[in-house]
Formats: sequence, C-alpha cells, structure tokens
Amino acid sequence: MEYVTRIVIIGGGPGGYEAALVAAQLGAEVTVVDCDGLGGASVLTDCVPSKTLIATAEVMTTFDSSYEELGIIVEDDTPDPDSPARVVGVDLGKVNRRVKRLALAQSHDITASVTRAGAKVMRGRGRLAGPSGIDGTRDVIVTAADGTETLLTADAVLIATGGHPRELPDAKPDGERILNWTQVYDLDELPEELIVVGSGVTGAEFAGAYQALGSKVTLVSSRDRVLPGEDPDAAAVLEDVMRRRGMNVMARSRAESAKRVGDRVEVTLADGRVISGTHCLMAVGAIPNTAGMGLEEAGVKLKDSGHIWTDKVSRTSASGVYAAGDVTGIFALASVAAMQGRIAMYHFLGDAVQPLNLKTVSSNVFTDPEIATVGYSQADVDGGKIDARVVKLPLLRNPRAKMQGIRDGFVKIFCRPGTGIVVGGVVVAPRASELIHPISIAVDNNLTVEQIANAFTVYPSLSGSIAEVARQLHTRKVTGEG
Repeated sequence: MEYVTRIVIIGGGPGGYEAALVAAQLGAEVTVVDCDGLGGASVLTDCVPSKTLIATAEVMTTFDSSYEELGIIVEDDTPDPDSPARVVGVDLGKVNRRVKRLALAQSHDITASVTRAGAKVMRGRGRLAGPSGIDGTRDVIVTAADGTETLLTADAVLIATGGHPRELPDAKPDGERILNWTQVYDLDELPEELIVVGSGVTGAEFAGAYQALGSKVTLVSSRDRVLPGEDPDAAAVLEDVMRRRGMNVMARSRAESAKRVGDRVEVTLADGRVISGTHCLMAVGAIPNTAGMGLEEAGVKLKDSGHIWTDKVSRTSASGVYAAGDVTGIFALASVAAMQGRIAMYHFLGDAVQPLNLKTVSSNVFTDPEIATVGYSQADVDGGKIDARVVKLPLLRNPRAKMQGIRDGFVKIFCRPGTGIVVGGVVVAPRASELIHPISIAVDNNLTVEQIANAFTVYPSLSGSIAEVARQLHTRKVTGEG
C-alpha cells in the first residue's frame, strides 16, 4: 500500500487554507484544525469586514467631496445654515449586517473549496504534544468546544494561528463604548464622537472610514505623524486630507487609559490631558496567537515578541514544523500569509519552490486616498540601503484626475541608476490598490523605466502618470541628471 503524507494545519486563515489547497492537490492527507471558521481573522474580523465597511465610506466620501464640483444637483438639498445636514447619510446597522453576511459567505466559500480539494476540517483548538517521535512524526492534540480531545499524528505541521488585538491594561474593551477592531461590527448606530487610539494602518483606515460615514473623529497618535511605517510623502498627503476634512489628529500624544463615564468615554493621555467621546476604538497593534500551544516544549523558537521564528521557506527551528502568517511577524498581509503557507507545503512535499522574497510584496492602506507600495522604499533610499533615482509626479497634473475632481495624490517610482531597473514604487490615489500592479510587475520582473515608458497607456487615465514618471526617470538616466 502506498504511503500518504499526513499534514496537520493549525489555523484556517489565508496561510492555513492556501497551504491546505496546495497540500491536497499534491496528494497529501490534510487536516485543517480551526476554531472560528475558515478564512480566519482576515475574512471574519479584519480584512474582508473592514474593507467592506470602507467600501461604503468610499462612496460617501466620493459623493460628499465631488458632487458640487462635478455639477451634480441634489433635489431638496436645502440644509439649515445653522445646522448643516449632509447630502447623504448612512444606516450603520444595515452596513454592519452586510459586512457580517459577506464575511460569513466568504468563509463558507473557502470551506467548500478546501473540502472539495480533499482536505478535512476539524473544529477545535490544536496544540503540539511535545517533541517529534522517533520516526520524525509530530502529534497534535485537538480540543473541541466541549472539552473532548483528539490526537492527530502528522508528518508535518503548519502553525497558522494569526493574532488578536493588543490591549492596554487600563483600556480594556467592553464591546459597547470601548472597542477593538473585531467589535465595531456589532454597532447599530454610528458613533457620534469617535476617539481612535493608534495611527498605524488599522487606526488610520477606521478613522478615515468613520469620518466619511459621519462621525466626528479624533485620532490619537503617539508618533510625529500618521502611518509612521509608510512612505513619508504619502503619510503627509493623507494627514493633510484628514485634517482638511475635519478630523482632529493629535500627534505625539500617547494614550494611557480609557474608561467609561456614563454614556461617554474618557481617554487620558500621558501628559495628563483628557479627551472625551461617545466611543473609543483601540487600534494599538496585535499579539500573535502562540500561547498555550506547546511550541517551545516542541522545540519551536519564539522571538521576544512572541512571534515564531521562520526561515525563507517557512521552516521553524523544530523539524517538521512550519509557520505562516501573522504568527510569524513577517508582514501582516493576507497575501504574504498565503505565500508562506504555499511555500511551506511545496518545500515539505518536495515540489519546486522559491524562497519568500519580501521585496516583491505589494501592499495597500485602504484610506481615502489609498496608499499602495511595492519594493524598496523611500526610507531604504534615504538610509543608503539602495542607490536609486526617484521621481514623484502629483496627480493634480493628470488629465483624468482633473476630470474626476481628484486633487490629492501622486505616483513615485524608484529605479537603479545606470540600468534604470525599477526597484520600487508608491501610488497615492483613489484605488491605488489597482494602480500599483504595473509597478509590481516591473519590480518582480526587473523591468526598466524605458520598458514602462514605451508601453501604451489609455488616454486619459490615471495609469498614464505611471508611464510619465517612467519617461522622466528614463530621460534623467540618458542625460545623467538627478
């Protein structure tokens, strides 16, 4: 009888379910252990829900900011001068019901795909049961909701358990007025005054979305600017837009605590100031789900942050144990988690595999405008990590942007001097997540600015600015300028 390789995957997020699909297609016997539903936080409480909420906010922003300039007349648009009303409003309860419905549907679709591929899904929490056996196998104990335990034996185990919202000791979410990002979808009414603590990607996205939906938003940032990890030019554009739209952005303001005071929330800052709102959203990072899984006892090395150490093919320090996704602390992106999971299975099952290359990863911040990036960054250039020429072109000069009433944003491309090979780029624009793709292709395939410049673009189009930046970089390369 032919031996079948047994794979156990703990965690059903993008890292887990993509790995399951690959392993099943390569003929392995696959069991996915998951306690919340396939898709993980990405589908159920994070990426899919937040971007669905943002889709509604995007429509609101587009209408609010453009309808007058584009010549749109709204009948009975007669707000009281003393109490200006918005042209359009939002039913948050209806929006959130749609968010949950779509997230659940996506989870069901993923489960159907995984089971159709031949993998088995077990509901429960999995943990490693000590070191590997003499034959190199690994035991996984699965604990169901009723406490019953099942022992699984695997030739390889993939840990893809993700993370959960970090909490401040004096700002514990209660799910009603003080919230983390998994709890906002239970709100039936729009927060009148929302305090968002944390100006990273999650904080900036929710702050912008709720402001667009009609909340009065205060964004508390412990850093000098919003999105400290993003391109500084891009962050400056976004912060300017946020302030211009009425958001109170408090820089260099660290939150110490948040507490309920009647039907309001008071947030105390490190300098003693107290700010008040009807609701508070805590967006202060995430903690990897590695506790209580028997990892260290099984020989899996953890970083000081609690994340699992992995190499470029997703191996941990323990033989036969791989890890993927947010639990590794590499990049908190669904695309990276999925790639890590696929690479792990290709590697263990002996298929051709390329190590993870983070310099080809494209990512997007779903604010308005969006911020999309790929490859080397401005920080890499400024810090001397790579020698590159840079050209930035404001969208204000783009004809399609003028037609659509777009004033904010730019395209920036980095290329190597001499060869002109594209090594990175930044796009700040509506739907920048779509516009970054041609730059991503260039970075992934070592294309030159000349090749991008010589490709036809539609006129008029926002993508025309990508070709224009490439032309300027090519001209400077030829003439030796810049």
